[in-house]
Amino acid sequence: MTQFYIGTKIIEAWPAVKNEQEGYAVKYADGYVSWSPKEVFENAYLPMGLDKTRIVPQIVDNFIAGCEVHTFAPKTTVVKATLVNGYLITESSSCVDPANYDEKLGQEICMKRIKDKIWELLGFMLQTAQNGVQFQKGVE
Repeated sequence: MTQFYIGTKIIEAWPAVKNEQEGYAVKYADGYVSWSPKEVFENAYLPMGLDKTRIVPQIVDNFIAGCEVHTFAPKTTVVKATLVNGYLITESSSCVDPANYDEKLGQEICMKRIKDKIWELLGFMLQTAQNGVQFQKGVE
């Protein structure tokens, strides 16, 4: 029976051309080397730079594709961030007195919270890439 799988792993890669098509040579932890077309590769792998052991601020910032900022009931800021994979994260910030409302400050507060969530999500992804997914027997 066919099943679907999600795979995450740390690989080493470098630009390569095969049959006049741009792509990447991919080297896996066990030494196996394969080739992937550029578009397929860039949609499947998150660039980590030279350090495969940690998430750096630039990776978090680059994971945000765009943001929308809205003001409600003139004392609440809501920010919706769209990540590069299409996932959405929303955060809100409010003040008690509308006279103290500052949309820019509200946006800064929301963006810090959004980036903290992205750190957590990417940290989970990195941990999975380093150690794989191992379920206890009997879990379905």
